[in-house]
Amino acid sequence: MDSLLRTAEPNGVVVSYRETVPSGRAHPVPVVLVHGLGGDSRTWTRFARVLARAGRRVVAVDLRGHGRSGRAASYRFHDFADDVAGLCAHLRFDLIDLVGHSLGGHTGSLMAQKHPGLIRRLVLEEAPLPLRAGDPVPRIPVARPTPAELWHATSSMILNPRAVLAFDRSMTETVVGQFHTPNPQWWQQLPHVRSSTMLLRGVRRGSLVDPRLLAAALSSLPDGTVREIGCGHSIHRDRAEDFAAAVVPFLMD
Repeated sequence: MDSLLRTAEPNGVVVSYRETVPSGRAHPVPVVLVHGLGGDSRTWTRFARVLARAGRRVVAVDLRGHGRSGRAASYRFHDFADDVAGLCAHLRFDLIDLVGHSLGGHTGSLMAQKHPGLIRRLVLEEAPLPLRAGDPVPRIPVARPTPAELWHATSSMILNPRAVLAFDRSMTETVVGQFHTPNPQWWQQLPHVRSSTMLLRGVRRGSLVDPRLLAAALSSLPDGTVREIGCGHSIHRDRAEDFAAAVVPFLMD
């Protein structure tokens, strides 16, 4: 399998992406992978290889202000979604599967709402769900990482320092503020999502998914399912085999 680094400029901002192509005949629906806040496309390297071995063409995106993508004046949620949708249009993708972690998952959910019919299968890995009117702002308990989590975080930083150095930290307050602001429109649109959707939640400390909001989202989605895995926020990194075991069959169905 080959992995190629490319760029596009769908909305006036340079968007970098890594494309991994299977050695044999590819499945007709490509898989788009979208990282979380502060990460980049390299977080998906291992999972992209798993997908390619299963015959999938994979595109892993660097969101604006991350990795090799350009920085921008605006970091609203709709900007990230428009960039990824624009990249899909640039690549002439009419139908995709999308796997998104955290911010990347929320980006995918917005694309599914704004572009009905584009996303066939949608995986939201530990994507913080928007607040409804009257919901309290979540308080994330501070806890020491487990030795395994600390090892993965440290080794990821050593192997991929670019993600840390390239991240435009000016977006942090804007992104967190949006997650802490009620978004009734998102909830109103949820019953109209056509994508088969898997919501992945870590059930240990560090998870950013509110179980009450998760239950509400599941009841609103026309075709939704929940999988819970015994780790914190970064399932694809800290429990890679369990993540692949849950996600790959869902994408191949």
